[in-house]
Amino acid sequence: MLHKFKHIIWDWNGTLLNDTALCLNIINGLLKSKNLKTLSLEEYRLIFDFPVKNYYAKAGFNFNGYSFEDVGKEWMDEYEIRKGETILFEGTKEVLDYICSLGIGQSILSAYSLHTLIEIINDHGLSKYFKHITGLDHIYATSKLDIGRELINKIDVSPPKIVLIGDTIHDHEVASELGIQCILIANGHQSRERLLLSGFPVLNDIRELINDKEVI
Repeated sequence: MLHKFKHIIWDWNGTLLNDTALCLNIINGLLKSKNLKTLSLEEYRLIFDFPVKNYYAKAGFNFNGYSFEDVGKEWMDEYEIRKGETILFEGTKEVLDYICSLGIGQSILSAYSLHTLIEIINDHGLSKYFKHITGLDHIYATSKLDIGRELINKIDVSPPKIVLIGDTIHDHEVASELGIQCILIANGHQSRERLLLSGFPVLNDIRELINDKEVI
């Protein structure tokens, strides 16, 4: 299904890096600290969104007496301490190797802080796969659209030959704004039901990318 493309832009968290359980555990710890109701995995996947400030509000934080910036920093500080608990999704290196064998370029576009993004990609031994690694210059996971435009300008490929692979509706929104294709993966931070509303193809697992079935 990937043969028609010349460059793939990957999301990181929830697409290649399996960190959903850790993110849920951390947000539930913060909710408990504010005497708020914790979330199940299903509830989390139904409300997770970008910018994450909106998702925090849906989770129950009212930011009276504390700020989003304070809560966001608490979350990220805990994530940084525990990021070693995360693993790559099964089949990640197999898929990346397969794409390399097709001669297709690959890059990362993430709402993760760029410095930490590069560090964790290096820790997993994946930096060799990516022509560009693009992240935010802060820790608050706002929109990826502006940095996505910058990335497209760096990639010497016409937009119709580029596909963004991610796990959230925001990835669909970014792809649409950039004029590129999108494939969504339903085992990350948002539910399959939400992803299907995008109208883009939705796969259950990145390993489904290694077949000849046309979905896009």
